[in-house]
This record gives sequence, structure tokens and C-alpha cells, in this order.
Amino acid sequence: MTTPAHVAIIMDGNGRWAKARGMPRLAGHRAGVEALRKAVRAAPGLGISFLTVYAFSSENWSRPKSEVSDLMGLLKLFIRRDLAELHQSGVRVRIIGDRTGLQADIRGLLDEAESLTIHNTSLTLVIAFNYGGRDEIVRTARKLAAAVARGEMDSEAISAESFAGSLDTQGIPDPELVIRTSGELRLSNFLLWQAAYSELVFLPCYWPDFNREHFAEALREYAGRERRFGGLGPQDVGSRPAAG
Repeated sequence: MTTPAHVAIIMDGNGRWAKARGMPRLAGHRAGVEALRKAVRAAPGLGISFLTVYAFSSENWSRPKSEVSDLMGLLKLFIRRDLAELHQSGVRVRIIGDRTGLQADIRGLLDEAESLTIHNTSLTLVIAFNYGGRDEIVRTARKLAAAVARGEMDSEAISAESFAGSLDTQGIPDPELVIRTSGELRLSNFLLWQAAYSELVFLPCYWPDFNREHFAEALREYAGRERRFGGLGPQDVGSRPAAG
């Protein structure tokens, strides 16, 4: 079975999972953290080298202050409690998103997670935090525009490759597969540049219920698809009429 090297996940449905059980939203987010732990542990055994998760979007700040505070607390707890295990398991942590304006303790934890695990190779866990795809593209455009203004590069030298190399995900291959749970059928401003040719799999389960079998199901669906990148498949090439 063809396995994607890089899988990205939109972990959706924590609040609805909790509501369906008559529980507060925080209980759903806590259950979602446990589902994340399981996914990270399962990924290397499924042949995945890069796992990117949408932890907190730049739009999530508009949620009630109490929920944002709960989410920040869960992030801190996850890093403090799980960082040692991730490091021991050979997981490298990368953070993407805008860190300007974040609280100093949050920035410190993110920096610590990256620096401690920088040499690990069993899995790269990419955490999208305070992240938005459009924001990332705008920040990258500004960065390149500033380089041009300083005379460090010519505007004609800006290409798709150089632009991609200036994104938050520089050095990370584009995801071949994007999974979204909860049955919603959209990307929600996630990896808009990087997911240009990703296969999309939408699962009906809420994120807290996501398990290894759901993971394997998404990988099986991916393996059954033909990736053409705008070209023709082998059967299409073979069926084209001969020239002349």
C-alpha cells in the first residue's frame, strides 16, 4: 500500500463531541488531546514521517475568553507533560504560525519543544499554533518584499520554489494527505499553499473518537487514489491516439 510521508490533520469536533454527551466543551478538548497522543504514537508504525496538526488557528482568538484560556492551558499541559515522552520516542517538534504577540511563557514552551527535539528523526510533529494559511502567505510576501526593498534579491528571482522556501514550513515536504474529522468538508484556512495537490479525506467521526483504525481507513482511501498533479494517468497516456 502506498503510504504518504506527510499527513496533516484538521482535528475538528471536540465541542460537538462534548455537547453530544452533555459535557462542557473543555472535556471535549481534553479528550481531543488524548486522541492526539494516540495519533502521534501510531504515526511512525503506519509509515508516516511528518504529521502536522491544526492545534489553534489565528481565528480561534475570537472564541470566548474562557475557552481560549482553557485551550492555552491544555497546550501548556501537553508540552510540559508529553515533551519528555516525545523526545524519548525520537519525535521532533516543529511549530508553525505567528509567534509575535504570544505570551512569553507560551513562546518559551514552544521554543523549548523545538530546541530539545531538533535532532530527533523518528517522526516530525508539526504543530500549527496561532496559524492561518492566508496569514502565512501574507507574512511570507512581506518578508520577500522587504528583501527586495533592501536589495538582497531581485523581484524576478521570486518563484514558487523560493516562496515555498520562505513559508513557515520551509524544509518540510508538502502533505500528500489532509484528513479532517467531524464531517465538515473544507480546509478552514489550513495549509492553503502546501495542500495545493494534497488528497483530502473527510471522516464523519469527531476528533476525540479518532483512533488507529480511522487513521488506517484514511490511509487506505489515499492508497486507492491516483495522483496526477495536473498530468495524465498511465491509462490515459496509453489510450491517446498515435500521432500521424
